[in-house]
Amino acid sequence: MNTILFNGTKILCVARNYKPHAEELGNAVPKEPLWFTKPPSSIIAHNGTIILPEGFGRIDYEGELAVVISRKAKNVSQPEAYDYIDGVTAAIDVTARELQKLDGQWTRAKGFDTFCPLGPKILPFSKSWLESEISTILNGKTVQNDHLTSLIFPIDVLISHISKVMTLERGDIILTGTPAGVGPLNHGDNIEVVIDGPERLSIKCSAKSQSTVQNTL
Repeated sequence: MNTILFNGTKILCVARNYKPHAEELGNAVPKEPLWFTKPPSSIIAHNGTIILPEGFGRIDYEGELAVVISRKAKNVSQPEAYDYIDGVTAAIDVTARELQKLDGQWTRAKGFDTFCPLGPKILPFSKSWLESEISTILNGKTVQNDHLTSLIFPIDVLISHISKVMTLERGDIILTGTPAGVGPLNHGDNIEVVIDGPERLSIKCSAKSQSTVQNTL
């Protein structure tokens, strides 16, 4: 499996952090950040393959910007938060949507192997990234597009909020939320997340059904 080096302790993700995305799934806009986690075993790298598990219903893409923590952070204030960012990268939060609704909590739905593509590289952070445009492209068609300025809870709020609960360690990753336009992945799809900031980040992956992958082993 094509994997990316991960030297942190956890992957933290925030849900419904763009108002149109919360609304498209019929959810209320949260009053404070709504957190969940993904296991490190869900990570794959640029040009990797998202394996679509069978028997779990619809599997969705969610394009996101991810930030990488530079050093131990506990009880960080918002003004200090940006000092704890090492860099940024592109991410896809893959979700078993029907399983998410069934369980009522999201560990299984978000935690399958290959459900966290990251990459293709980590770029140094500057505040210029906060105005980046983010797009998701499915089979050559743009299906998500927004700007980081649309985040309900900006990145400094996210770092401060979670560090008051748990210690962030060097290498930990925070996925900052997805814009409206999420939808299903199918066998043979090609998915790309493009982030236009001070530099251009672009992660690409393909999607294959579980039975097809198993049959090629």
